[in-house]
Order: sequence, then C-alpha cells, then structure tokens
Amino acid sequence: MKLRWLVSVGLLCAFCGPVSVAEPSARPNVVFIISDDQAWSDYGFMGHPHIATPRLDRLAAESVTFQRGYTPVPLCRPSLSSIVTGLYPHQHGVTGNDPALPDPGVNAMTARTNPKYARYYETMIGNFRRQSNLVRDLVSRGYVALQTGKWWEGDPIKTAGFTHAMTQGEAKGSRHGDAGLAIGREGLNPVYHFIEQAGGKPFFVWYAPMLPHAPHTPPDDLLPKYLKVAPSEPVARYWACVEWFDRTCGELLDYLDRKGLRENTIVIYTCDNGWIQNPDKANQFAPRSKLTPYEGGVRTPIMISWPGKLRPRMDKEHLASNVDLWPTLAALLKASTPRNLPGIDLTNGRAVARRSRIFGEQYAHNVADVDDPARSLQHRWMIEGWWKLIAPDARNVPGKSPELYNLRDDPWEKNDLAVSEAARVKKLARQLDDWWQPPLNR
Repeated sequence: MKLRWLVSVGLLCAFCGPVSVAEPSARPNVVFIISDDQAWSDYGFMGHPHIATPRLDRLAAESVTFQRGYTPVPLCRPSLSSIVTGLYPHQHGVTGNDPALPDPGVNAMTARTNPKYARYYETMIGNFRRQSNLVRDLVSRGYVALQTGKWWEGDPIKTAGFTHAMTQGEAKGSRHGDAGLAIGREGLNPVYHFIEQAGGKPFFVWYAPMLPHAPHTPPDDLLPKYLKVAPSEPVARYWACVEWFDRTCGELLDYLDRKGLRENTIVIYTCDNGWIQNPDKANQFAPRSKLTPYEGGVRTPIMISWPGKLRPRMDKEHLASNVDLWPTLAALLKASTPRNLPGIDLTNGRAVARRSRIFGEQYAHNVADVDDPARSLQHRWMIEGWWKLIAPDARNVPGKSPELYNLRDDPWEKNDLAVSEAARVKKLARQLDDWWQPPLNR
C-alpha cells in the first residue's frame, strides 16, 4: 500500500463520499504531535495571559504532562533526529540544519541538489540513517507509518522506514519537508485518508506541521484579536499562529474521537525547540530562544496520553526530555529498545523520581565538519533539580564563562549565580564532563 499519491489526493480534493474506518487494531495506534518553534510558556495551561490553546490545554489535562520537559538541542533538524532515534545529537551525528560548504559564497540551504556538494548532505543523512529508530521498530512490529510535515533526512521511506510519506526528500528544492509542509496549513486530509486506508493494521502518524513556525501567516479570523493585545504586529502574528496550530491539533484529535479510535491511540506531544518572537522584525526570533541553550530555546511541555490506560497527571516538578519519548512508547507497547538509548520511561513514576538531572547541547546552525559533527558545539548544558548550568565551548565561544541559574526562582534566567555558587558550578561541570562522550570518529 504505497501512498505517495496521498499528497495530491489529500491536498487537492475532498474525498468523494464517506469512507469507513476499519475495525480498530488490538494494538494501540500511535500519533506524535510535534510543534515547530514554540516557547514553553505559549500555552493556556502553561499560563500565557493571551494565547488561546484550548485543544492542547484539554490534551494536557488528559495526559501525563511534564511542564518541565526539554529538547536536548534548540534547533529543528537535530531535535527531530533526537526524537526519532532517542539519542543526543552528538550520538546520532546530526548537529545542525545544513552543512558548511567549502565555497563560502554558496548558500547551504539551497545547494542540496548540486552534485559538487552531494557528499556533505549525504554524510549528514547517512549519520541519521545508520541509527536505529522508533519508526523502523514500529513497522517491524506490523505498523503502517505516515510521515507528514517537517522532515530533513531525505526520503522518509528510505532513510527512516516509514511506509507512507508526504515528503519526497529527493526532489529539486527538497530540504526540510517539501510537499509534506502543506500539512496543517492546508488541512489534514492526507492523515485522514491514511488512517482510513490502514486496513485494520495499527498505525503511526508523524504530525510535525510547520506551525507555528514562520512565515507567520495566520487565518484572517485569528489575527484581529491578537492585534488588540500584543505589543506589536509581529508578536500578534506569531501568537495567532500558535492558536492556528492548536486548532489543527484539535481537528486531528476530534477526528480520532469521531472514528472511535481515540481510546486505542497513544498520543505523544512535544516541541522541537523554543521561539521568542522578535517584537520588531516579523518572522524572526529574539535572543535567548531558538539556537540558544536558554529556557526559551530548550524547554517544552511533554504530554503522553492513552485514555483509560494512563491516569492523567500534571507534573510541575520532575524533568523530562525528548530522548525519553521512544523508551516511553516502547514501555507502553511492551517492546524492547536498543541498549544505548539514554532516556527513561516517563510513565514509570519511580524512574522519573529517581532521575535528578538531564543534559543538552547547542551547536551552530551549520555543521562545520560533517565527519566530526560535534566540532560545531557552542554550549553544553545540564539541569540538576532546579539548578541549570550552561557551559560554553572554549573553542567556538572563546572568552565566555559558565552560567548558573536557579530555575525555581528565576525561570527566565535573569540572575546568573555562577560567581556566588562557584562550588556548585564546579560540581555540575564534572557531571557534565562525565556525560559528554562524543565519538572520536564515526
């Protein structure tokens, strides 16, 4: 059942007549919802005073929800690779969005199909492809799997094991999703049709729309109310796109309800990285958000929902990471995972309570050396309890000192305590060094 044709059918026409969904599979279906460039605070249930996210608020109330969730890296491509592989970027080898090319005048964002530079792009995709991943694992267990939205690693069927995909990955202009980027912004018909054609097999849906990601072009009915309360039009446009994303999530979840599939579907929600809108420049992020190790770049709520199987719980204390998502899903499916995965099962209360620290890393946008991906490192960071250490890389960020924040008292990291808490900085730095073990070669 090959559904490359899903793109044109799903996006350009409404399906003729009702299509019934096959009897639900005994094994649970799985849906990953991945927000794209959204700050941890930009949800109703996280306390934003203006942004309306009623459907995600409801999902949070129905889930095991971690308000202190994190992505291990604040940039979309390596972050998505970490979600799929369950590994940190220095382990899976995708540390930036594009490779640095030997010719400085060439734009790495647009040179992907130039044969002269093929090795650089292929090496990055090859680093990802060599890793085990949750998609291949699910397909090996009889699942059909659909990719939609953001995708950087070439053809999703070839490189990750999806059975169906909107993204082509190898066409001219392919970079981060091509045809797949229409999902959400142009409706959800490809997802609906995939589910309707699953034929009774358990299904996996990767829903990673380019929302609220720029360009911030929200529907006309959403923008006016935010123009009344936002400090500037660029902020209003971003806020409206957050609600637009929430609306599409509601459409997907409501569809599962209508078709009688929701109770047999595990829904996992996270974000790839943060975003704080620049109030003066449309479609641009402000400092201390995307591409930085600060909370505005790496923090995100994480939700795991399975009605009737998981008791909802709002966790405001414990730490969660996107590297935990595959181990969590595997535990719910009673499946094994590769031994090298660093994450834990977030539905195991004892494991969550035992873990006191998480780690992360931050790189330049472009990978300086595709054969040595960690060379682009700019910062490492870790959180132990409520203490957060940010450690600059001496080679790439020279002359900068470590920073230390008490996130319980200072969630937006305004008060650096590294000087007054020098002993704590030293202790955390040792733990960070013990964790940091990038491969010497690949």
